[in-house]
Amino acid sequence: MYTQSFNVPDGGQPAPGLQPVADAALQAQFDAVVDADGKIEPRDWMPEAYRKTLVRQISQHAHSEIVGMLPEGNWISRAPSLKRKAILLAKVQDEGGHGLYLYSAAETLGTSRDQMFEALHSGKAKYSSIFNYPTLTWADVGVIGWLVDGAAIMNQIPLCRCSYGPYARAMIRVCKEESFHQRQGYEALLTMMQGTAEQKAMVQDAVNRWWWPVLAMFGPPDDNSPNSVQGMRWGIKRISNDALRQKFVDATVPQAEVLGITLPDPDLKWNEAKGGHDFGAIDWDDFWAVVNGNGPCNKERLATRVKAWDDGAWVREAALAHARKEQQRTMKEAA
Repeated sequence: MYTQSFNVPDGGQPAPGLQPVADAALQAQFDAVVDADGKIEPRDWMPEAYRKTLVRQISQHAHSEIVGMLPEGNWISRAPSLKRKAILLAKVQDEGGHGLYLYSAAETLGTSRDQMFEALHSGKAKYSSIFNYPTLTWADVGVIGWLVDGAAIMNQIPLCRCSYGPYARAMIRVCKEESFHQRQGYEALLTMMQGTAEQKAMVQDAVNRWWWPVLAMFGPPDDNSPNSVQGMRWGIKRISNDALRQKFVDATVPQAEVLGITLPDPDLKWNEAKGGHDFGAIDWDDFWAVVNGNGPCNKERLATRVKAWDDGAWVREAALAHARKEQQRTMKEAA
């Protein structure tokens, strides 16, 4: 998914946990709704740790959608055809919309959008590590659609059943659009693999660079992700990191065969006993280095977002001034 909040708390925040509850009846009512697979709504009572976990997860998810516009947006002006340019432009716009849905969902938990932006721009809040890798060729754009969005879908579909109503409802539309993005990326790669030897080599190179960071997107192994247990108890997280990673690998291998590319893992093979594929060890040192700000594009991505925010200040100010003027006009007419 585009958030790793169960594994990567925002800077300076403790990991989520149960806190003393003043009213046992409220806690019992909350537990009953969650146990019945129901929905907690903004006006409902909820444990403070549950609220904080959701704010962190949803805001990190929103940040990931917004920062995720950058690696692909970099290629809009360099797309190889008008058709590809239009498709990519629409996709980047979709990602911006996803961020807005999710910021709105987080606001229902009592946090403001300005607070969330401040946390992102100061480096306190995290976003998905996958967006701190560069897009070196046009093939990278297709691989992001196929693998990155494919991994996101695998993790985000269970979020449509999240126990927090606004988040679950937002994810329904997000997943529909992400599914289209995944197909678009795969189709772009399929077209390239029917092209020249140079194009085929470009696709293979992109897959080689993105495969392992994509597998790491699902988060650390289950035995090193203790907070996931609480998230699953609350009905926020539905499937463990390792189970999602396994599902993704099993779904991706046959797609790679159709494309005619080789996944860069000599240990990848079918295991009849478990009914799934075995695969090699992930470089978790690289994952944590990127999460902690030492990836190839961490500083560039954050600097770009801060610059966009600063450059857009006049637009926000103009919009607020217009809103105040309209409010005054309405009040004058009502009087």
